[in-house]
Amino acid sequence: MTAASPGLWMLAWRRLRADRIAMLALAVVAAFLLLLALSASGLVAADWEQEVGVNYAPPMFAGADAASAAVQAAHGALAPNPFDPLAADIAALGQSGKLVAPAAKRTTLPFGADKWGHDIVKKTVKGAQTSIVVGLGAALLAVVLGTLFGAFAGFYGGLVDDLFNWFYSVFTSIPAILMILTVAAVLQQKGIVTIVLILGLTGWTGPFRLIRAEYIKHKGREYVLAAHAIGASNWRKMFSHIFPNVSHVALVQLSILVVGFIKAEVILSFLGFGVPVGTVSWGSMLNEAQNELILGKWWQLAAAASSMAVLVTAFSLLTDALRDALDPKLK
Repeated sequence: MTAASPGLWMLAWRRLRADRIAMLALAVVAAFLLLLALSASGLVAADWEQEVGVNYAPPMFAGADAASAAVQAAHGALAPNPFDPLAADIAALGQSGKLVAPAAKRTTLPFGADKWGHDIVKKTVKGAQTSIVVGLGAALLAVVLGTLFGAFAGFYGGLVDDLFNWFYSVFTSIPAILMILTVAAVLQQKGIVTIVLILGLTGWTGPFRLIRAEYIKHKGREYVLAAHAIGASNWRKMFSHIFPNVSHVALVQLSILVVGFIKAEVILSFLGFGVPVGTVSWGSMLNEAQNELILGKWWQLAAAASSMAVLVTAFSLLTDALRDALDPKLK
């Protein structure tokens, strides 16, 4: 009995597994996705808004901020105000045990604190959840739209193809970042769903162009003509017969767009068009950090920028390896 030959995906996995850099990048991306799941479930960084440190508490490896420590010590040593009308009531509550003194805030944290005393590590994890969700959601929406539009344009041709090409020309004639900022300014309403819609509805042009070309190439192949001969519907020919043979193109485009949309979310939040107040992302952290740098407080910028750099670099390396692994010419 002859053994079945490996398919496209099995061959791609073998080539990907043989690439050590690709496997390292895959491990980094998987670690970020696991962190996202833990953060979304509330198991990690659920209390990121707690003020656990003094204002701008420095990282532990940088040592305690002498000025912040002195302010805390002076604040704790202040004598009670004899003219305070509530002093007697507060003292009575303290003696009865009903008033609990607030916990002392730490003067250093593992990677410092922001101006409100939030732990930068937890804030970075929560910001990663927002940025990655936006990147994945927007990329998925863009690839779905680009695949649908490209499938219809490439398969039907004629007037349908002309119509979609007209939309494609309109969207690509405007610089991408200008298009994104224009749509963001028009919508005005801030939120994660809004950002996903902005990026997804403006980013479908790349997948459309490639998927359309693949459908034009495949619609005349023998297996599609055989499906037509047995009475298969156009929808079945497009998505049951042709799409499995071009799905690797959509997958590579998905991974490419995730990287681009994570950076786009950071730019939007940095410019004030991104996440609303009360929601943290890497972009909002960088927006806050620009004022902190004037005071010499660099740790929030370093945490957000380094986290984004690691994820984007790993995703880019994985995308390049995935593109090579899925190339039929390398079988």
